[in-house]
Amino acid sequence: MSAKVIHFPSRPSRLALRLEWFATDKSVLLGIWALYFALRAAVLLIDVAPTSDAEWYYARAASLAAGLGYLDNSGAPTAFWPAGWPIALGLTFSRFGTSLVTLGLFNLVSAMLIGVTTLALGRRLFGSEGAARAGLLMLAVYPNAIGYVPLALTEVFYTALLMAGCWVVVTRTNRWQLVSAGLLFGFATLVKAQTLVVVPLLFAIDWLRMGQVWQRLPRLLGEGLTVLGIAVLTVLPWTIRNEVQLGHWVAVSTNGGYTLLTGNHDTATGDYTPDAPVVKELMARPGLNEVTRDAEAGRLGMAWITQNPDRFLALAPKKLARLWLPDGEAEWAYQGGAPGYERFEIVYRAVRVLNQGYYAALMLAFAAAFFVMIARRRRDGQRWIGWWLLPYGIALYPTLICVVFSGQSRFHYPVMPWVCITAGWLVMTALGRLGERTAPRPTLH
Repeated sequence: MSAKVIHFPSRPSRLALRLEWFATDKSVLLGIWALYFALRAAVLLIDVAPTSDAEWYYARAASLAAGLGYLDNSGAPTAFWPAGWPIALGLTFSRFGTSLVTLGLFNLVSAMLIGVTTLALGRRLFGSEGAARAGLLMLAVYPNAIGYVPLALTEVFYTALLMAGCWVVVTRTNRWQLVSAGLLFGFATLVKAQTLVVVPLLFAIDWLRMGQVWQRLPRLLGEGLTVLGIAVLTVLPWTIRNEVQLGHWVAVSTNGGYTLLTGNHDTATGDYTPDAPVVKELMARPGLNEVTRDAEAGRLGMAWITQNPDRFLALAPKKLARLWLPDGEAEWAYQGGAPGYERFEIVYRAVRVLNQGYYAALMLAFAAAFFVMIARRRRDGQRWIGWWLLPYGIALYPTLICVVFSGQSRFHYPVMPWVCITAGWLVMTALGRLGERTAPRPTLH
């Protein structure tokens, strides 16, 4: 007669109970939101005047709010910088008044939208409330993300548009949502002209993440073309404006060739170099207007790449390093525009050093999560392609652009909420496994 085996349920470990509390308790989520909001509201108390690009955007927005049009510093119509951000800010100024307070509050709303989509996408991409909350918490305390809120730069508003557009595509259930996505991506293109490359990426992941790929291809192709079509129609009025006021069909802006040349020439370093001799010579050349100067810059940049393919390829690691290694560039704006910077310089520098360490930890977690997820999905018999790849696709987008043009650390700003989402999943997964291993075993008496 065989002995009867009695199985005792194991008690969850203290760590497992804390993880469950973190992932389910409403007060935890409210606490994360309170922290997220408070840090971004607090930074608005710092007096920081717009400088450099921010000063240009702020002045254009004020001009639009006053009904003067989109003009350069000499008062002539321009399309050198994409107009989406000045248009949005100008509309806000026209309603609430032109001031740094209005700017800060507008960015604060955009930052809250980033937080909402970070939480929502964390839940959707990884199917885990705990991971979504961890990602939001990581973003909440990320100093560089906080530092941008008072600044008249494109990053906060653009990131909100990009994430909202992605959310609509990922969660779509009807065709009207495709229209909404097209409008969001269209206006995002007016802020950063290369945005539309994200749309094929989204639908490629959706196509490959499930079976029956060839049967699903026509529908997904049609949906993707619908989003692209609506986005193009959203941009079209601005393109027509450019033809009327500049005399040329310029889709979004007249700085594509200029940007190409500043990153590809004999003295290129991998960074944006507007003071390079070839660039300054072009800018001083008479007889060129904004459009023809940009075309000539593009011609010079392409000619250099064609004639120096080895040097162009050798620049790629430098461009990538400039894009991805440094962080905390928001400090430059305070260095140039905050009257109290010198008085509190040691504090600003300390925050930047801490930010760089935090950024490095986030990026290491982001890299590690890629391999952990593939291993888990293979172990569980799942297709390795899924929506979880979207953060890596979003990271690939500025990476490819920088290889062609140049690397600047602020261009990875829109990727960082996605990095936090993924890092949050990795941390919760690792802690969950640790909690399982440390669960107490039942004692037999």
